[in-house]
Formats: sequence, C-alpha cells, structure tokens
Amino acid sequence: MRHTLPIAPQFYVTAPQPCPYLEGRMERKLFTALQGEAATKLNDSLSKQGFRRSQNVLYRPSCTDCSACMSARIRVADFAPSRSQKRVAKRNARFSRRATSPWATEAQYDLFRDYLNSRHATGGMADMDMFEFAAMVEETPIRTRLIEYTDPTAANALSATCLTDVLDDGLSLVYSFFNPDLDKDSLGTFIILDHIAIARDLGLPYVYLGYWVPGSPKMGYKAKFAGLEVFDGNAWAPLGDPEGYDAALHPLSTDPIAEQVSRINLPDGRS
Repeated sequence: MRHTLPIAPQFYVTAPQPCPYLEGRMERKLFTALQGEAATKLNDSLSKQGFRRSQNVLYRPSCTDCSACMSARIRVADFAPSRSQKRVAKRNARFSRRATSPWATEAQYDLFRDYLNSRHATGGMADMDMFEFAAMVEETPIRTRLIEYTDPTAANALSATCLTDVLDDGLSLVYSFFNPDLDKDSLGTFIILDHIAIARDLGLPYVYLGYWVPGSPKMGYKAKFAGLEVFDGNAWAPLGDPEGYDAALHPLSTDPIAEQVSRINLPDGRS
C-alpha cells in the first residue's frame, strides 16, 4: 500500500525593491504559495504568525536592515472607541452594509480607480486594469467576502468596499478603498469600526489590519485603535507607546532566512 506524505510548503524570498512605507529603504518578502486542500488551515496558521494574503500567496516582510513592518490586529474584547471614533461611527450611520462573494464589478473598479488616483497615484497598483483588479478580488482559495458600503441618501451609491478574509480567529482586512470625495467622513476608520462590530457579532476575537509601520505617516492611524497588538519578533504583544520602536527601524541584526523559516509553525505541527 502506498502512503502519500503531505508536502510541506516551500518558502521563497523576493528580490529587494524600494520600500513603499519608508523612504530610502529596501523591502524584501518571505512568501509561500497558498493552494490545495490545506489552504485554509495554512492561512489561519500563518496569519497568526504575521503573514498576510495576496491572492494565492502568503507573505511576510523579511528585510535585511529593517524590521519595522509588524502585523497588527485589534483584540475585539479590549476595544473601546475613542470620542473621535464615536463621531466617525455616527457620521457614517447612513451607510448600508452588504456582504457578497468575492466577485469584481465595474462599479467597484471605478471606485478603486478613483481611490488610487487620489491616494496612491504613484504606488504599485497605479496601473492595475480591470482584469488585474478582478484577479485581486476573485483569486482566493479560502473563505473571503467582499463587503460593500452604499449610501441610501445618494441613490445607493457605492461609497466603500473591503475585501475581507474570514479566519478561524478573526477577520482580516485584505484591501479596502473608498470614495475620495468623502475624505472628511473618515471612511477608512469607519470600515475598521464596522469590522470590529462584525467580529463581535460572530464571536471572533480579532480584526487583522495588515502592517503597522513605525515612522510611516500613512500607517499611523492604526495606532489610534484601542486593543491593538503587533507581531513583534516572534509573538503578539500590546502596541504600547508607538514612539518606542526605534530598534525596529535600526535593528542590530536580522536572523538568516533559514532560521526564520525554521521557526514557522505549520498547521500539522511541522516546522
């Protein structure tokens, strides 16, 4: 009788390229394919170890001279909105939420283009066409939802969208975008607040926000959420003082890739 042994995921490293968060620095990513019957378990396990999903790939920063990018998540039980966040929730109470399967539409793409042109005109996604956008949304081997926010007072206009993965311990915001003309409404903050509410209703303990980067103004807003913790080193810990992460910007050493991979815990207990 022939027995087929499970094949452990293979990890690879990208070539260095300019960092999108900190000027003058280079980024490098450790990544593995997300596919097959074990995709859900692998995504759940590696998300708890600082990895993020992009289509059918899981990745984590692994830069040679910097360790500033830290995966961030909100402990739902410890979250309490600030006064400004309460005002954001009240200001956006008019929006209706609709959760659908991850299927791209022209209305979403038009909103996505407006968002990029306003916020990230020179970023890596600036030239993304409709087919690439559809791939970003639809190519997922795990349980993913597309959450749309529409405004009934404006002919149900689509105002914000978030691609969200459902993990075994929380919701992971893969990518969100919104109408840049509604900048004063703080829709980015509203989307996070609404996901906290969804996670609480589902009994899920965490909302994963992607990476928090000390020294990056565009990532500073994440530190404003109570109950935030970051994957620092090899464990989750409360954020604490956002100004106290100088060592991450100038680490004394960075572990070799082989050592980093050896510490990754896989779903079946292998490492």
